[in-house]
Amino acid sequence: MPKRVDHEERRARIAEALWRIACARGLDGASLRDVAAEAGISLGQLQHYFASKDEMLVFALEHISDLAARRVGERLGALGGEPSPRDVLLGSVREMLPLDDRSRTGHLVQIAYFVRAVHDERLRGHAKEGVPGLRAFFAGQVREGQLRGEVAGDRDPEAEAALLIALVDGLASYAVLDVWTAEEALGLVSGHLDRLFGVR
Repeated sequence: MPKRVDHEERRARIAEALWRIACARGLDGASLRDVAAEAGISLGQLQHYFASKDEMLVFALEHISDLAARRVGERLGALGGEPSPRDVLLGSVREMLPLDDRSRTGHLVQIAYFVRAVHDERLRGHAKEGVPGLRAFFAGQVREGQLRGEVAGDRDPEAEAALLIALVDGLASYAVLDVWTAEEALGLVSGHLDRLFGVR
């Protein structure tokens, strides 16, 4: 009887192979054949799922985002009860920083994606679709903080959300370069949230 193929598992395995290659030597030198070999499948099997490196990269980024969202949910669930808006933001931010090998690899894939997207409008469109959703989510937490009296009423939630995303992205990039540690970056973001949620 032929073995049943778990297509989602195979797509995830391909994405993780791409991450490992991106982390070790960047994406420019990685061909579809390289990724197939790293994933332990044939080139033909890989091309059944992805016709180009860019398709594979977009999927890898979406896979990273899905895993991060799952880890945020697990982290907040472990707190018990209903987490505060500050806790939700900090839990989300932790998954955006390179605090362990997996998140560091994910960040390196994102950097490789950004470099390619600068010159590729189709890839750039993926970022344009994803970032507004994250900004809206962060802005919603700031608004909830205002309703609770934890954030000053004159703060613009949309602006604060955009600033938080920019702060985390900048800190994460420099943490990858070892300008400071990921723990130092997390401390800086935590301090920023302390000041934002400083109204009592």
